[in-house]
Amino acid sequence: MTTLTQISTNKYWQYALWLALFTIFYNFAEGLISMYFGIQDETLTLFGFGIDSFIEVISGIGILAMVLRIRQNPEAPRSKFEQTALRVTGTSFYLLAVGLGITALYNLLTAHKPATTLPGFIISLVSIAIMWMLVVSKRKVGRALASSPILADANCTMVCIYMSVVLLAASLIYQFTGFGFVDSLGALGLIYFSIKEGKEAFEKATSMNDDCCASDECKDVT
Repeated sequence: MTTLTQISTNKYWQYALWLALFTIFYNFAEGLISMYFGIQDETLTLFGFGIDSFIEVISGIGILAMVLRIRQNPEAPRSKFEQTALRVTGTSFYLLAVGLGITALYNLLTAHKPATTLPGFIISLVSIAIMWMLVVSKRKVGRALASSPILADANCTMVCIYMSVVLLAASLIYQFTGFGFVDSLGALGLIYFSIKEGKEAFEKATSMNDDCCASDECKDVT
């Protein structure tokens, strides 16, 4: 692996900071807008999509805290900061799975059919475009800095892309076929993905703890 110069490393950490801030503010705005139109149009899928946007905010906050601490304390061990960020991201994935499960179960029990709305169509298209750019950027920065939390956060953003596709497909398929359970079926696949990624995030955090305890710092602990 090529060693980055200090200047290049600082540049990537600055990039990571702006990505985290953008993730937080964009998803916060997207969540508010989606929930508003979800309530207005009585569209549970769009309302649930808004709640999941706030879960993405949690992951962004974890990454932001990690970046700020490392920038303020460059000599401090990175593993402790990244452990915290990984656990926050893993928790976000589990919360995401719970939200999807509740939404899917409610739709199935009530035979709820998604409403085809212009706001949902526009929000999903905008979200797919912006989230894809975020995924590419986060993966680039995460690989450059060898940061597992940033790469895990990129995976969390990928879930949001899948959700946007589900939101878009649910409206289009219902419009042309009248099949109202497509959003619940798509949510089941996302639940599996979210649990899988959440588990991996916690496993990476545990691995970092093991690496720390294998170092000289932990050998002095009795």
